Amino acid sequence: MAIKSFQGARKYPEKGTAQLSCRVCDYMTKDLITFRADQKIIEVVEILIKHKISGGPVVNEHNELVGIISEGDCLKQISESRYYNMPMENDTVEKRMVKNVETLDGNMNVFDAANVFLESKHRRFPILENGKLVGQISQKDILMAALEMKSDNWNSTTRTSNIG
Repeated sequence: MAIKSFQGARKYPEKGTAQLSCRVCDYMTKDLITFRADQKIIEVVEILIKHKISGGPVVNEHNELVGIISEGDCLKQISESRYYNMPMENDTVEKRMVKNVETLDGNMNVFDAANVFLESKHRRFPILENGKLVGQISQKDILMAALEMKSDNWNSTTRTSNIG
């Protein structure tokens, strides 16, 4: 007796159709809260709490990416200042930020970006265009993109709503 497949007919994308709305740039956050290298860590902590974010890009006066600061970076500062009994008021973002920042291409497919997230353990990636910061993609953005895809074959659909 033969085994039958209960999956049903498979749907394949038509040849020559580009999945344009499946790109990182279609789901990245463009309205970013950014930080400056000379900002005080305590100010960054206040902004992170106020806006309920876990970190953000650090840019210079030309909107060029110079680093990323995260909650973890701020926690390290708080912990060390308590341990060594040093004042926190004078510590700046430049001393605590990650300077060697990985970025993603805005034209990358969101599923390829999901794999990069899994391999790197980062929570966010900045997106640059001509050397300038234009957006940021987070794990949550990738999850929202996946929800907007057809669940039966993961072909992209037109973006109709702004979940969030």
